[in-house]
Amino acid sequence: MGRSQETFGKKDNEKKRAKKKTEKEERKAERHANAKSGAALEEMFAYVDENGNITSTPPDPTKKRVIKDEDIRISVAKQEDREPEETTRTGTVTFFNTSKGYGFIKDSQSQESIFVHANALGGITIGENDKVTFEVEMGAKGPNAVRVKKGGATPPPAVAAAE
Repeated sequence: MGRSQETFGKKDNEKKRAKKKTEKEERKAERHANAKSGAALEEMFAYVDENGNITSTPPDPTKKRVIKDEDIRISVAKQEDREPEETTRTGTVTFFNTSKGYGFIKDSQSQESIFVHANALGGITIGENDKVTFEVEMGAKGPNAVRVKKGGATPPPAVAAAE
C-alpha cells in the first residue's frame, strides 16, 4: 500500500497550528505570572465623584452632602402629587375636514392644537371657527379632544320673557 501524500501545504498548516498553540501557552503562563492574587480590597474599589465620574480616589469627606430618604424619587410622580387639571376646556375649531372626519381645535388657554375625530363629536357637526367645549385624553399619537360640544364656556345670555 502507498503512503499518504504529505504535501508542502499540509506541513506548513501543521507548523502554523503548533506555533499558535505554543504562543497561546506562553500568553497563559505570562498572565499567571502577572496575576495579582490576593489584591487588597481597597485596590479593587471604584468611587463616584460629585460630577458622576468613576475614579479610584475616595471622595473628600468635607464635601459630603446628606440626602433624606424622602427626597429621593425613583418613579413617576403619583396622581395626588400632580396639580389637578381642568377637565373641560374651551377652544376654536381651526380646521375640520368633514369628508375625512377629522380636524383640529385650538385650545383657548394653552393655544395648543388638539386633534379631534368625528367619533368624538357625538353626532354634532362642527365647522371652522366654531366655539366648542371639550375634554382632552391622551391617544396613541398625542392629545385627542373627546366629548366635544358646540358653544363656548359661558352659555348664551338668557332672553327675558316678554310680558
